[in-house]
Amino acid sequence: MRDLDKVLFENVRDQREEFLTLFPHRYDFIWANHSNFGETVEWQTERRYPLSDRLIDQGSTLYGVRFGSKTQYSLLDIDAGSLYHPQRDPFAIQRIIAALEPMGIASYLACTSSYSRGIHLYLPFEDSQSSWQLSIAISTLLENAGFILKPGQLEIFPNPKPYRGDGTFSLFNAHRLPLQIGSYLLDDDFQPVWSDRHTFLRYWNVVKSRNDVNAKTIRRVIKQFKRHPFRISGKADKYLNDLNAEVEIGWTGAGQTNRLLGRITMRSYVFHHILTSGTPLTGAALVNEVVRVAKSLPGYSDWCRHQHEIDHRAEEWARCVESSHYFHYGSALGKYKAQSKEMESPIKNLPDWNEQQSKSAREKIRSAIVDLLEKGILPSSATHRFKLLLDYRIGGGSLYRHKDLWHPNYLRIEDCETNSISEEVCLTIEPRCHPSLLPGNGGNDTSSDGSSNSKGSIQPSTDEHQSVEKTDSVRDTPVIPEALLISDDAWQAVHQEAIQMAQPQTQPRSLKQLARMQQFLESGDPILVAEATAWFYLQFHPARSSEVCQRG
Repeated sequence: MRDLDKVLFENVRDQREEFLTLFPHRYDFIWANHSNFGETVEWQTERRYPLSDRLIDQGSTLYGVRFGSKTQYSLLDIDAGSLYHPQRDPFAIQRIIAALEPMGIASYLACTSSYSRGIHLYLPFEDSQSSWQLSIAISTLLENAGFILKPGQLEIFPNPKPYRGDGTFSLFNAHRLPLQIGSYLLDDDFQPVWSDRHTFLRYWNVVKSRNDVNAKTIRRVIKQFKRHPFRISGKADKYLNDLNAEVEIGWTGAGQTNRLLGRITMRSYVFHHILTSGTPLTGAALVNEVVRVAKSLPGYSDWCRHQHEIDHRAEEWARCVESSHYFHYGSALGKYKAQSKEMESPIKNLPDWNEQQSKSAREKIRSAIVDLLEKGILPSSATHRFKLLLDYRIGGGSLYRHKDLWHPNYLRIEDCETNSISEEVCLTIEPRCHPSLLPGNGGNDTSSDGSSNSKGSIQPSTDEHQSVEKTDSVRDTPVIPEALLISDDAWQAVHQEAIQMAQPQTQPRSLKQLARMQQFLESGDPILVAEATAWFYLQFHPARSSEVCQRG
């Protein structure tokens, strides 16, 4: 019985053919369904389990493999439309092999990749070599010989990919396995011949015996041509992987074209020269790469609703990214740093970034005040003006810094009306000598008596429109809405209670409004503190709102 069990076990074991042992790395393999002639093959990556011999033998699906840390072959991929295809340059392949001679490569095994008529050149050798170092050596020799390494022209496998941020390898690119549908061996004239696994293996062994590749030669080639492995920082590695996570999935539904094109463009513009060992992409080359990647992604033909204008959309994204703050990874200076260095010229009076931002903020405030004056709804009180200006998407910090353009102590409606001054001229007059309700630096002044944290600092005014001439060392009294005026002692009690109400354990109707009122309480500005105090009082004691009376 034990012998019988042994026989049964042997019968279900994978009988690894020698042909399949040529491609030992089976993890993270790629697969795709058979497509109609002329259609793009939509490859997908399977990371859950390794590719088995039985799946390859089944033949119902197309498969491809990657490289591990060691390899006994390299592969060159020449597309049918490449400049280096025999139909366009009959001597290009011989020149490629001649360029690789310094590292011991003298022969190759050629076969068609598929019905597309692309060519795969296999370069087998006896001893296993470092996949990473092999890719650097081959790319160095080919680039120095004038060959352009990029998809659609000439690709090498394993590819010279970047290190990960933690010092480990990321995945090498995958290639299609030979002798699947449409793949045939080629003779010396690059004509297809009858092909089976036995014939392929025989050719492979002959070529392998002619190629003398060793680690010492590879290191010498790398050192001689001063090439170094590409390295990227941890932040760049995370950014690249985030882009890959979005791009590689492709289309999974409608309405994704704009975002995907943006991610493809950013990845191509920033990292393409790192990933392919080529040159940075700009202009038409960047647009072509974006279109190529987009069309090759899964789901493009099913879900992309902009296939008729994909070139135009890619061109728009390319212009957008090239004019943004993104730059080619590895450049000595970032785009704006380089521009700043170029601007270190005899022209010294150009405004810096902060000055430009300040000018822009003042223009927005002027435009908003003009609009309020034209509509006849510019309030007299500082509090109401402040709130209305926030609706024009002007930040509170900008209003603090440029209060001379809007605060009633500087800009009064009656001045514009009485003196018959136009609104635009009124906005550009010099600030008056009225004291400000805000600290001179536009921020909080915790050292002054006007701080909301000082006892008795908040004193309501009897007239929110009054403007009293004071010295610079004296603060104005806060402007309190008339409906909320109460006695001094009651106001102080309300203020202290409001501070307690603003603690995190309270649950108001609007968390956003609560956060805003908390900022007002902590600002140190009497106007904002008064508004926040009144809000908390009425928010948590609505039944007592009738007790808030006007002080006579």
